Amino acid sequence: MLLNRKQSGKRWHLRPDGAPKVTGQLQYLTDMTLPDMIHGRVLRSEYPYARILSIDTSEAEALEGIYAVLTSKDVPGLNRFGIATPDQPVFCEDIVRYVGDAIAAVAADSPERAALALDAIRVEYEELTPLNSTDAALAPGAPELHEHGPGNVLHRTEIKRGDAEQAFATCDHIVTETYYTPRQMHAYMETEGGLFVPDEEGRLNVYAATQHGYKDRMQLARIIGCPEEDIRVVSSPIGGSFGGKDELNVQPYGALLALRCGRPVKMHNSRKESVRAGLKRHPMKIEMQTGMSREGIIQAHRVRITADTGAYATLGAPVLNFCTEHCLGPYAIPHVDVEGVSVYTNNGLSGEFRGFGGNQAIFAMEGQMDRLAEIMNMDPWEFRRRNMREKNDPGPLNQRILVTDGLSQVWEALDRSELWQKHQHPPTDPILPPWIKRGVGAAIAMHGAGLGYGIPDPAGGRLSLNNEGKIEVAFSYEEFGQGLVATLEIMLCDLFQCSTSDLSIIIGDTDRVPHSGSSTASRSTTMAWMALQRLQSPFRSHVLAVASEASGIPADELVTGPGGIWRKGQLPAESSEVETDVQGTGKSKKEVTLAQEDVNQMSEEAGKAEKAERTEAKAKEGERSDFVISYAELATQGEADEWIFDTKFDYPTTPDNVVGGHYLYTYAAVAAEVEVNTLTGETKLLDTRHVVAAGPVINPMGYIGQIEGGSVMALGFTLTEDAVMQDSRYVTTNLDTYMIPTIQDIHTQLEVEAIEDLPEGDAFGPRGIGEIGSVALAPAITAAIHQATGVWVNRLPVPREQLVRPLNVPLQEGVSPS
Repeated sequence: MLLNRKQSGKRWHLRPDGAPKVTGQLQYLTDMTLPDMIHGRVLRSEYPYARILSIDTSEAEALEGIYAVLTSKDVPGLNRFGIATPDQPVFCEDIVRYVGDAIAAVAADSPERAALALDAIRVEYEELTPLNSTDAALAPGAPELHEHGPGNVLHRTEIKRGDAEQAFATCDHIVTETYYTPRQMHAYMETEGGLFVPDEEGRLNVYAATQHGYKDRMQLARIIGCPEEDIRVVSSPIGGSFGGKDELNVQPYGALLALRCGRPVKMHNSRKESVRAGLKRHPMKIEMQTGMSREGIIQAHRVRITADTGAYATLGAPVLNFCTEHCLGPYAIPHVDVEGVSVYTNNGLSGEFRGFGGNQAIFAMEGQMDRLAEIMNMDPWEFRRRNMREKNDPGPLNQRILVTDGLSQVWEALDRSELWQKHQHPPTDPILPPWIKRGVGAAIAMHGAGLGYGIPDPAGGRLSLNNEGKIEVAFSYEEFGQGLVATLEIMLCDLFQCSTSDLSIIIGDTDRVPHSGSSTASRSTTMAWMALQRLQSPFRSHVLAVASEASGIPADELVTGPGGIWRKGQLPAESSEVETDVQGTGKSKKEVTLAQEDVNQMSEEAGKAEKAERTEAKAKEGERSDFVISYAELATQGEADEWIFDTKFDYPTTPDNVVGGHYLYTYAAVAAEVEVNTLTGETKLLDTRHVVAAGPVINPMGYIGQIEGGSVMALGFTLTEDAVMQDSRYVTTNLDTYMIPTIQDIHTQLEVEAIEDLPEGDAFGPRGIGEIGSVALAPAITAAIHQATGVWVNRLPVPREQLVRPLNVPLQEGVSPS
């Protein structure tokens, strides 16, 4: 189905947080203030690699308005953090390993005084020569940046299958290429920050963005040296994350300062500090050699991946696992020899980023496919079909995966698309000047969801009727712009034929939600859907049983509906569709006080609430005999805990023992049309078509938004974005020299086709699509560039100088090559 507003009809659901966001009324966590709060700042290293000889904080401590100056000696618990490998110091003790390393933190009565205090801290260093590349870090005799070695290797991976060496010897054609990908910024609108509030009971309330509140709580408890239950983490709403806020950032410093001072502490990174200290996408070098028979069947594939993880591990090991798994693409290759290495350097931190290593791998693999197809003088899309895995084949790691037709479906849908026909039959445009060239390219991808085999991946949720008479759902997921709240509204309205005014959605608050796992790896929608499938039946049965007892009407004659319980067959006609025609009020309930409890609640849709109230009022007045009892009345029946239903389970994983191997995959095919100015090397993306097989579409607007957003992020990855470093220092220090695509740069047209079919009996419902829109656009664009110019691009962002060509056609009078 082609997704757009017209096709979606009444399912085109307006986001409940949409109006307050576009009017600026929504309060993010970094917008929070308290009357008695103070301000925290972090002193970061002057050097990418140096020994700390001494730290003198006495001058800073003596300044007026300074409440605390902390260093490593002030960390009561573990002076380390990191989700997978806790090797990053909260405060460096003796060595600094990158320019974002924290030396000290201060709390002051104003941001200006905090800055003065940082300037007053005296640190004596012995500067060391930084390891500014993976080659330098892997060189014999290179200093080891961490004791846990060996050398400067964080992690190694490999896939060995068949006999690649022997297979290459029999191949008729071999393509060898090395691909390079950039250090991309997340560039979220809301930089890292939050408010840290100690309460009268000795607990710490953390209002700071994260993608896994429970994991933050666990890490902070280790640092502080306290039970996890002494910390509350509130993590929504967030002004963008894309993986960049999955690790701790300002949280250790805000927490320690707040507990030391006994006052609320606000921290908020400037953009420059965010660039300096924040995570980036792993830059990678991927060497590929791929051989095929004279019939165009791939026989052998050799890959060597080198990833720069920077000074600390973060999630460098899982990212390399994912890249290794995806560098084979969705293809059946009998002989495989893949090795990967993630390397510590003194460069900026690399970590989780939308696509999680898949973007780099798919760019390289799809580049190989286009080069091989050209050698065969074969249509590149047909070449892919010839080498694609069959639906019953094992996954890239030879693991069992869930069988679907998604791969062939996206291939066929793109093959018949109008845009791809342009590649096969390029139209001529005599109006274009001779230096403007156009081309169309395509790429295909299978992308794993969930954390993979061997990695704890818990899920769960809670469904209840709260004491206000609302159907309440609670998950530990976060809303960081992906539209989760809207999707949950649609799911619940579909399940219970209720109105959005009947709902209370609680997310991202460790005091109020069960542990549902991480909001990452395209897993949240699938896990929420599976949780609700488990919870709906016991919840509905209890609701109808109580309603039956109260009304005397048999339970099998009752159904849930807007406002409460109705006689079966008597629901208002509009209740079968999610109501979407009323804008939210935009009024924020987040007046920040110490008693603030609902930071993560989105604005209520007042028009819908009024409509439900009118319905209920009519029922009470006896005007609607088919209305039986309201949810509010039901909530008064029995004890509160009788209305609470919980579920716990794990994300589905392959039954085969392959660490990191995935079981559920989403499939996508992308076509892109570009226009290249061969005088300037500028590339403009004109048109794209994404075909995505991800199961049922729950939220059409959100689905399109995720594909569009991922596509624009991939456009920057492909054409303009790179956080450049020189000698392990950022040359790119702010957004003024970092080129994010603007409204002027993005595609003129984008279409999304959703394939919703799933095999009969599939129990996993909708698949997440938060990443799939970002992973395959780069190779589609570079393939289109090749058709337009004849240039094979192997480095991102695309170097413009590679596309500049001498113009052998004399300019016509009055024609400007602009």
